[in-house]
Amino acid sequence: MDKKSGVIFKDAMKPVLIAGPCAAESREQVISTAEELTGIHSLVAYRAGIWKPRTRPGDFEGVGDIGLDWLKEVKEKTGLKLAVEIAIPSHAEACLKASVDIVWIGARTVVSPFVVDDIAAALSGSDICVMVKNPVNPDLSLWAGGIERLLQKGLTNLAAVHRGFDVYYSKPYRNIPLWEIPIELKTLFPELPILCDPSHIGGQREYLARISQKALDLGMDGLMIEAHTNPAAALTDVAQQISPSGLKSLIKGLKVRDHNASIADNDLQKYRTSIDELDDQLLEILSKRMEISALIGKLKQKHQIAPYQAERWSSLLKDRMSKGKSLKLDAEFVHHIYKLIHKESLGKQGEIMND
Repeated sequence: MDKKSGVIFKDAMKPVLIAGPCAAESREQVISTAEELTGIHSLVAYRAGIWKPRTRPGDFEGVGDIGLDWLKEVKEKTGLKLAVEIAIPSHAEACLKASVDIVWIGARTVVSPFVVDDIAAALSGSDICVMVKNPVNPDLSLWAGGIERLLQKGLTNLAAVHRGFDVYYSKPYRNIPLWEIPIELKTLFPELPILCDPSHIGGQREYLARISQKALDLGMDGLMIEAHTNPAAALTDVAQQISPSGLKSLIKGLKVRDHNASIADNDLQKYRTSIDELDDQLLEILSKRMEISALIGKLKQKHQIAPYQAERWSSLLKDRMSKGKSLKLDAEFVHHIYKLIHKESLGKQGEIMND
């Protein structure tokens, strides 16, 4: 990859920060939020959604091209660079015309190779910085493919944004981080700056600091955070946007650690972080399983069914042992785990039956 990749971020103070509202809602909101954000450590660009790809029709889908005029005012007043999400070639063309400094291809758009090709063609010949968010599904090849399509069109001023992945169960977060995927992307593209979007990973502003620190500990180059002058009144992503004052405190509290340790130490920390995330999910899943066991206990109590059902237990254990074997898990290990889970479930159901 060209050394020019992510030039906007190369010489910036770490951690690099892109911040601003999820969506541009009004001229006043866009400008006031930007003015409140100025002075934040390492803020290099102001972000705002002009066109919003929403899941359901009828939801607020952005103000459109007029928002670019508001952003130009922000640039004139603050000197901040501008960052905007694009989803189709006409968005790219409008951003080039408005002298936007950074565009990003969102998680819903990067899943379509044809659309990425069309956007790349629209941007070809420019030196605009293009950031590629990971696809909604955990697919490293699809993420890398989006970057490669831009490179094929001669676009080398690139960066990636890790915003987590949409899976069936991602608690406590909105999108599961799966940190090993952006780590592997960095292996594929060593010169590519990677930013983390803790707003979309967490889904709640209470998780922003925790996720941001973990991203920096893993060597990510910066953060992209949604900030709104009045989050409670936001038209989109109310729970995950943070106030400018809250963002200032968050950034001030982050620790930027030395990443010049040995490769072995860095790899060890990355693997440990992945284990921590997986353990969080395991505990959440176990808690959910026990909640369902309690509901089963109430049904058994209502219909006077004994807690222990030998046939059901035998069938369940046989199935889990078979699945464990296919996943190359030790048979004794799987058997021991499920005996403990079964014992705990029976205990909870017994308490309900005797209540």
